[in-house]
Amino acid sequence: MAEHRVVTVVDVGSTKILTLVGEAAANDVGFTIIGVGSAPSRGIRRGQVISVADATSAIRESLAGAQASSGVKPTQVVMSINGAHIASQNTTGAAAISRGDQGVTEEDVARCVDAAQAIPVPNNRRILHVIPRHFRVDEQEGVRNPLGMLGFRLEVQAHVVTCAVTAEQNLLKCAHSAGVDVSEFVLAPLGAAEAVLTQTEKDMGVVLVDIGGGVTSMTIFTEGAAWYTKAIEVGGAHFTNDLAQVLRLPFEAAEQFKLDYGHANPADVSQDQICEIAGFGDEPRVRLLRREAAEILQARAEELFDLVEQEIRRSDHPGLLTAGLVLTGGGALLSGLRECARRVTGRPVRTARPKRLFGMADGLLSPSASTAVGLLHWSLQGSTARPAQRRRLLSRFDLSRWLRGLLPE
Repeated sequence: MAEHRVVTVVDVGSTKILTLVGEAAANDVGFTIIGVGSAPSRGIRRGQVISVADATSAIRESLAGAQASSGVKPTQVVMSINGAHIASQNTTGAAAISRGDQGVTEEDVARCVDAAQAIPVPNNRRILHVIPRHFRVDEQEGVRNPLGMLGFRLEVQAHVVTCAVTAEQNLLKCAHSAGVDVSEFVLAPLGAAEAVLTQTEKDMGVVLVDIGGGVTSMTIFTEGAAWYTKAIEVGGAHFTNDLAQVLRLPFEAAEQFKLDYGHANPADVSQDQICEIAGFGDEPRVRLLRREAAEILQARAEELFDLVEQEIRRSDHPGLLTAGLVLTGGGALLSGLRECARRVTGRPVRTARPKRLFGMADGLLSPSASTAVGLLHWSLQGSTARPAQRRRLLSRFDLSRWLRGLLPE
């Protein structure tokens, strides 16, 4: 009988904290969601902890919900990390092929990747991910899977993601205080990519734009792997705050208005449609023109995608990014956002959400759940064959996950 494995993941966002418990058979990459817990995010701003006590309370509440629905008490979790402190760069590493007559081994790949992460890192920063993009065996370039190839020298081009030590430690402290250990921190957009991107999109060139409550994270994929990662300090809360400030609404009322009537393309909104929304205190309900609100939201959306396009150009990416932009995250639910992104960037745009979910999938077939579902994909796919020595050699990089990504879907 196949052994079933249970994994708990926690997506720590600026708007909500979502905990999922997933179960998968040892010989199956699919999984069933057996537990869901969600709590409003407290003590988190723009992806970072600003109150340990509040963040701990919110994480504990989310974990408790997942435990109540699954009957599983989590002790170890995979947790997302995000924020403007995230930085990335592309590096190279090389190693001699130890036994040239037998071809490249996993140990050769591990030493090569180790060399790629031997870069100067300030004391206040830590390497979070080392993601191989492609290899070179002697004179053969563009090798995706070097295992078994004959040669004398192995080289790798890798994408290295770093984070602020204090940002990670604060999250770790909150998790410990909530009663769980963190087995791995995963950058939020890399997690979301596992749930919503296809290998074809990664091969052709695509920009994942994960619009959260406090920040928008983007990762550029080319030639099948990550090329550039950046967090932009504009998120869904900024759209809401614009409505609250300009229309003089309570923040909560502005958020509800955005969810119910928000639109980022005024041309698609009737000029005379009037909506009613709660005002401050016991003041009468406020009557607003939906077109006026759409113009406010459009201005912020255009600013966001201008910033995305600036980062794309700054990345000096190779290729044309033929697959364009893929929008996900809770902020991607805003009506008219895709059309605005297409107009500002001049690129193809689609909105993505997780698919092929089993079990307690209600409410998870939404862009807002992409990171949490992606964390399950990340952890479950990587746990099939992860021997202890591989963990020591590759640290945050999982060779089996990378090799599995080369297989057709």
